[in-house]
Parts: sequence; C-alpha cells; structure tokens
Amino acid sequence: MICKMSYVLVVAALISMPCSGCYSLKGISIPPTVNTYYIDQFQNSVPNAPPDIAQRFADDFRIVVTQDTRLDYDETLPDIEFSGSISSYNVQSVSPERNANNDQVQFGSTLNRLTIVVQVSYVNNLDQEDNWSQSFSFFEDFENDKNLEDVQDELIDNIFDQILQDIFTKAFTNW
Repeated sequence: MICKMSYVLVVAALISMPCSGCYSLKGISIPPTVNTYYIDQFQNSVPNAPPDIAQRFADDFRIVVTQDTRLDYDETLPDIEFSGSISSYNVQSVSPERNANNDQVQFGSTLNRLTIVVQVSYVNNLDQEDNWSQSFSFFEDFENDKNLEDVQDELIDNIFDQILQDIFTKAFTNW
C-alpha cells in the first residue's frame, strides 16, 4: 500500500514538473531595454467627480507600477510614459431585475451604479510602434438607499483597482 502511494506521488510530481513556470498570473513582458517610467498628472475632465480623483488615480497608478515591475520612476528621460484623464464619472440607476424568490419583476431600482472612465495614453520612447491610447472603464453597484458620499471612497478604490489591472495588462503583458 505504501509502495503504491509512493508511486502515485512520484508520477504526479513528474507530470506537474514540466508545467511549473509555464503560467504566470501577471505574465509581465517588459523588454529588457525598458528600465524607467513616468506617470504624468492625470486630469479631471468631469465636474461631478471628487476634486482629488485624478491625483488619487495617478498616485495609485505609480504604486502599482513601482510594486509590480522592476521599472524605476524617472521624470526627466523615461523609457515609457503614461498620461490621461478621468473622462467620465457617472451615477445611474440600474434597471429593474427579476426577484429571485417569486420570479416577479421588481419595479424601481434597488441599486445605483457608479461608472468611471479613464482615458490613458501610453508612449514608449524607445519604440514608437508600441504607443497607444485607450479608454478603460469599470463600475460598482451600491444600494440606492445609501448616500454616494458615504460609499464613494470605497467604490472608487474598487473601480480603480480593476481599471489599473486592465491598464497594467495592456501595457505590460502579451495577453
């Protein structure tokens, strides 16, 4: 019995060995010639957004790139640069949904949705063919009986986390 169990463990280990290192969750692919980055101050292009939203986004973006890459921050001669703006900050009611308990349509919304759109420009000063500009958006729902100001910071943090992940994936992976 012990011999059979040892055999199974050895076979399992041998099968899994070739796969180790085959898959990376981040899948970062930064050319070895790219060593520095710069993130410009993002602009707030929407009047209904919190006044510090663009600053918060740029600060969060710098933290993500610093922590998750080998790149150094350089304001003078960066190899790659990011710039952009908060282009939309919108709260709307979510359309009525069917009630899970009795399959009846509920009239009136029970949720509000905050959607943020960030326009980002990426410039690779070493390879101009890699340049791109794209909008990234994400949303979070919240109960309609809650005041936006009470839940806003948490919603923005959650939305920024996803948008930053999407930007990071676009800029630094081959997916």
